[in-house]
Amino acid sequence: MTTNISELFNVVLVKVRELPITAFVNEVRLLCQRWFHQRRTKASGCSSRMSPDVENKLEQRRDRAQTIAVICADQYTFDIVDGDCNYCVDMALWTCTCRKFQLDQLPCDRVLAVVRKTPYEVYDLCSLYYSREFWHETYRGMIQPVPHISSWSVPSQISTFDLQPSDVRIVARKRRKRRILSTGEDLSTPKCSHCKEHGHNRTTC
Repeated sequence: MTTNISELFNVVLVKVRELPITAFVNEVRLLCQRWFHQRRTKASGCSSRMSPDVENKLEQRRDRAQTIAVICADQYTFDIVDGDCNYCVDMALWTCTCRKFQLDQLPCDRVLAVVRKTPYEVYDLCSLYYSREFWHETYRGMIQPVPHISSWSVPSQISTFDLQPSDVRIVARKRRKRRILSTGEDLSTPKCSHCKEHGHNRTTC
């Protein structure tokens, strides 16, 4: 799983990278157009207060919260015993020492355990960005279709511009197809298909 949007595009566009730049850009447009339509349609049919993924995550956390012990320290502060670990939940500051509540802006297992024993409302503790309204608003816009080039209205200063190919000579070399790894990434350790051990391949086995 990745939070890097370029990684997601790299995966789905791997087959069209060899296309000329204009055809490649058009494929990206079609992909985004299709994605926006699918997500806009899904958001329009949502009847829950939060997006379906968030509702499922909250339900899973509610189930885990059933086994968590809650000890009230005062009106807003709670001592949480979760297995062998202890946590502190402060409902006045909206914090939990596990930090998931602050980072996700979504109630963690321990906060939901507190909600189970107090009059707090679960959805009031969720960020508005997880709501159905924000989800729908994200994909409200439409990516416009692009007609055939013959119907384009091109300004005269562009249509009459004489663009010549570059006279810079490019040294012939094998074209790189694999992406450059980001900082902190590492190539996976090779596995030998002969002995099934890691660290070498069949040739050097």
